Amino acid sequence: MITQKDILFFSKNVAVLIKSGIPLAEALEILSAQITNGSFKKIVKDIQKSIENGNSLSKAMSAHRVAFDPFFTGIVTIGEESGTLDESLNFLATELSKDYYLRQKIQGALLYPGLVFGATFIMGGFISLFILPQLVTFFDNLDIPLPLSTQILLAFARIMNSYGILIFSLLGLIIALLVLSVRLKLIKKMWDRIVFSFPLFGDLLLYGYLARISKNVGVLVKSGVPLPKSLAIVSDTTENITLQNGIKHALAQVKKGKLLSKGFEEYNTHLFAPLFTKMIQTGEKTGKIDEACMYLGNYYEEEVDTIAKNLTTVLEPVLLLAIGLIVGFVALAIIGPIYQLTGSIQ
Repeated sequence: MITQKDILFFSKNVAVLIKSGIPLAEALEILSAQITNGSFKKIVKDIQKSIENGNSLSKAMSAHRVAFDPFFTGIVTIGEESGTLDESLNFLATELSKDYYLRQKIQGALLYPGLVFGATFIMGGFISLFILPQLVTFFDNLDIPLPLSTQILLAFARIMNSYGILIFSLLGLIIALLVLSVRLKLIKKMWDRIVFSFPLFGDLLLYGYLARISKNVGVLVKSGVPLPKSLAIVSDTTENITLQNGIKHALAQVKKGKLLSKGFEEYNTHLFAPLFTKMIQTGEKTGKIDEACMYLGNYYEEEVDTIAKNLTTVLEPVLLLAIGLIVGFVALAIIGPIYQLTGSIQ
């Protein structure tokens, strides 16, 4: 699998080697010897052979979209046409580095609740399958009336004793099917639409996408790429289908001679909020749409940073309270009848 770090490594090192006066084909040969990812090494060698056969770097890259998306090859094309390929690659390395750290912030914010839920699921499964069924026999032998909490716990324990393995197997199968089904176009389309409605996490994901979309459009327009082509490139590189369709809708309106801001506003005011559309509109009026997009990119990056920092603060007490209530209920259900039995013996 080719990662963003591989592309970042490629951009930085090729830029340095070209700036040092080393021919491009030789620079790629030197670089391929340092790459540890087998799949990416093969791609770099194929690009090297293509260049030795007389093709440009952008054309050679366009045959490997799995590694180099239209945004990347578009910036490389501009660098080749202007004779500043090393600067374009260095610029790409900088932008990729920012995008990488943005993704890391989002993943880091989602990691903590994911770990807590995962650990809770594993421990809960272990207790349900191996500990609680042992309590059934123990409490059945007690000749005392059991509290309601204990009766509920024992009913759950009996279900786990009889069907526990089947229940957890089905849960695992359902989770696996959900993960696999998201890759199907129809399911992914539905998922990409509802994911932004999730409390707390929805805004985090949306702002992350908007930051990348805004910056990429701003970078391309600033580099001299016409706005319609810039939107088409960014649409191709956007992973979320709902936002991708929004960009395509806005592009269609631009081709009809309408304002870009109007196109976004017509599509969805929740995804493309008034702040987003008004800032684009200001850029259109002043003729500085690239600056407006770059401002939006920086703004949404800061919003992602703020949400990521606050997410742990908000979730931690909620998760601790939920786990505490479950542990307290189990402890009360087990200790209650034992305390009652001790009192009756005395």
